Amino acid sequence: MSDKEISVPKLSITEHPSNFDNLEKMSIRELLVNINKEDSKVHLAVKKAIPQIEKLIAGIVERMNRGGRIFYLGAGTSGRLGVVDASEIPPTFGVPGNMVIGLIAGGDTAIRKAVESAEDDPDKAWTELEALNISKDDTVIGIAASGSTPYVVGGVRKARENGLLTGCVTCNPDGKLVEAAEIPVVAVVGPEFVTGSTRMKAGTAQKMVLNMITTTVMIKLGRVKGNKMVNMQLTNRKLIERGTRMIVEELDIPRDDARTLLLEHGSVRKAIEYFRGKKA
Repeated sequence: MSDKEISVPKLSITEHPSNFDNLEKMSIRELLVNINKEDSKVHLAVKKAIPQIEKLIAGIVERMNRGGRIFYLGAGTSGRLGVVDASEIPPTFGVPGNMVIGLIAGGDTAIRKAVESAEDDPDKAWTELEALNISKDDTVIGIAASGSTPYVVGGVRKARENGLLTGCVTCNPDGKLVEAAEIPVVAVVGPEFVTGSTRMKAGTAQKMVLNMITTTVMIKLGRVKGNKMVNMQLTNRKLIERGTRMIVEELDIPRDDARTLLLEHGSVRKAIEYFRGKKA
């Protein structure tokens, strides 16, 4: 077979060689400075993707106002980032735990340990989505740095075929995931400091985009007042103290009264509404 007949896959941007070499010869300070130098590129890459993020969020809000949900699909670092973001939404914004759901190839075991070949099944994600009664008001967002993970690509493609809104968060504009998703969000951060280690810049970019998506969605759904998390769950002493301060600032009442009001009604929003309703 001649060289011309050998098919060589195009190398993903996330797999390109690092801009730095001989890392083991660098001092600790040099390593830190150079990692930071690479990290400084991330927010610029995300900034360029804002128009697509905006488009995706608009579609999500429209559907969530009809009772829709967000499903993240990911594997490895990308999957863990989706699970983390999803798990933080209920306590932060006081919404049910099934409004944002993170699915990771290999299941919950894969959150802590790699599950061999779990990401290589292109049909598995859709099977898992169907088990959760997926509907056309739901949104499926695939997360994959390289944009080639079969579990993610297959799930997003199948969701789109079935009429769901689909998006993706990737760092490779040439990945199959970009073609599969209706609204792709691509943050091109370039090669990693350690070649191929997408837990670094790519992971940071993905985390930033997920933060932007869910935070903006929750604000537009009325889960924030002013700049405060008035619907947060009171799961620890710190959050109770934060909620108490919010009520004091909003109602100008004694701290002890604010704390009592908060604990009686379970959230800042409900406490304020009750107080103002009683005064009306």
